[in-house]
Amino acid sequence: QVHLVESGGGLVQPGGSLRLSCAASGFTFSSVAMSWYRQVLGREPELVAAIFHTQSEVNYADSVQGRLTISRDNARNTMSLQMNNLEPEDTGVYYCGVLTFWGPDIDTHRPSPVWGQGTPVTVSS
Repeated sequence: QVHLVESGGGLVQPGGSLRLSCAASGFTFSSVAMSWYRQVLGREPELVAAIFHTQSEVNYADSVQGRLTISRDNARNTMSLQMNNLEPEDTGVYYCGVLTFWGPDIDTHRPSPVWGQGTPVTVSS
């Protein structure tokens, strides 16, 4: 049974940093691509970062390129999202997810329907 636990969110001022973590269990973590999604109330979830299972490829949404860095530790079944130079538009609940399809670009990746509880990020002065 897939189990995902996100942590690390909080309130930060514009320009600040946060590091999100995802602990995974119940599946072969090292064999699947992973992702971070951002959910803003009233909007569809947005895939902001994705990482291939071998870490050979990473993708970012244009809105976060250069400010967010996704990484994973297959030995520890964990994934992280380093968030720097945060902007108010980064506010939302962040979820880690398993990708069931890795497409040619970030817009074509597809997630599994299993999610953790999410971790909220608020960027505000």
